[in-house]
Amino acid sequence: MREIKEKKIVVMGAGAVGCYFGGMLSRAGHDVTLIARPEHVNAIEMHGLHMDCMAFQEFVSVRASVELSAIADADLVLFCVKSPDTLATIELIRPHLKPQTIILSLQNGVDNCERIRSVVANPVFPAVVYVATMMAGPGRLKHNGRGELVIGPWEGEIESPDPIQMQMLSEISALLSRALIPCPVSSDVRRELWFKFLVNCSYNAISAIGQIEYGRMVSVESVKELIENLADEVLAIAHHEHINITKAEASAAIDMIATTMVTQRSSTAQDIARKKSTEIDFLNGLVVRKGRQYGIATPANQSVYALVKMIETYNH
Repeated sequence: MREIKEKKIVVMGAGAVGCYFGGMLSRAGHDVTLIARPEHVNAIEMHGLHMDCMAFQEFVSVRASVELSAIADADLVLFCVKSPDTLATIELIRPHLKPQTIILSLQNGVDNCERIRSVVANPVFPAVVYVATMMAGPGRLKHNGRGELVIGPWEGEIESPDPIQMQMLSEISALLSRALIPCPVSSDVRRELWFKFLVNCSYNAISAIGQIEYGRMVSVESVKELIENLADEVLAIAHHEHINITKAEASAAIDMIATTMVTQRSSTAQDIARKKSTEIDFLNGLVVRKGRQYGIATPANQSVYALVKMIETYNH
């Protein structure tokens, strides 16, 4: 594997999340290519990626392309496509991947690594993403809070992780940390994924239905009660998935999002506003399906899932 500074990094599906992390890596001097929609690529090629961040505001020079072939010779792929597009996209890029290319899934949901691994034999690792971002226009990123990742070996490797894979994770962590992206390696990243999943299921749909920011959401007492009910149902499912998250830990995680991402609207809300398909089937929809599988009632998740699906259906 190439030395850290010599890695070729490609961001597949460079929306708000991909542009933030890709932009930070390029700003730190890494060889980064963003694969994005034409309007973003055109703007980035003309002016650079405009990063309106909490710590700085500047145009960052970074490569951008609409061509999937840009992934050829990549050492590390930050895989940032929407969860419904996971299988189709990994099939499309498979011919361009080197066998040793590392794929880091920066996606919502808890089953993307399994689905990616069903298609390719490459090293695939999950990244739990904590960043509040949005695209403010073509090639223009707005950063609203946080900006860290948590990575680790996948489920089957937790008990006896492969030393080679742990070395890969250590190198990725160092690469990101040097680009001012905090990135600890977790010994139980699946639990970390379920923490994030719980937060997403508690906030995303409500923000989408109300087109409202997290800070304003939690100022409504009945919404706070709904958030608690949504989280309780996710915890019940998590228990059956052998994920140990306590009620107190869940409450603390949910409360922290409301205070650290006050002005953020969920990715689901942003999708609805742009008349795009959402990831709701892989968030609250997955809770509903798992509830049926385990015989657990999930009325809160069923309600917000149904409402988002209704909005999504008539939104185009």
